[in-house]
Amino acid sequence: MKRNKTIRLYNIILPIWLLVWWPSFLWLGLIPANYLIDFLVTYLSMKKLGIEDCKEKTRKHSWKTCLIGFLSDFVGAAFLLGVLYLVDIVLPNETGEAIAYGLSWKPNLYSIIIILIAIAVSGVLIYVLNGRMLKKDPDLSPEQIRKIALNLAVFTAPYLFLIPSSLIYR
Repeated sequence: MKRNKTIRLYNIILPIWLLVWWPSFLWLGLIPANYLIDFLVTYLSMKKLGIEDCKEKTRKHSWKTCLIGFLSDFVGAAFLLGVLYLVDIVLPNETGEAIAYGLSWKPNLYSIIIILIAIAVSGVLIYVLNGRMLKKDPDLSPEQIRKIALNLAVFTAPYLFLIPSSLIYR
């Protein structure tokens, strides 16, 4: 018996959903805002650690940090999109529909756990990639690198994934 299966792609929870409505406006505001946040987190981390000439060091690393942040956010968004596709294939029942609906419109326990995992994946990637990038600076100790990368991971993780798209599309 042939089973007619349709894959439903609901609106997923990520900052990229705004690109459909305001593509140029969003990027014009999103990139500088993201850069500013990354700059401030890096600068304040270096200042708190007592690193000399932290403003110049921050300026040197901040554009790379911003790119790492965008890359990590896209990986987290791809994780969510992958889960949304796989849920329909692996769980073609009420549980799968509940998870897909939770990821798309009204969060439930399953979807919140999946979203938190996506945020954690992005945060870990931010930590690892920033740590590798900062290792190239000979003036920073391994402990300073670890603390700066950890601050970036905690404070710049994509918490906007938690905003349900039902709030946006009202």
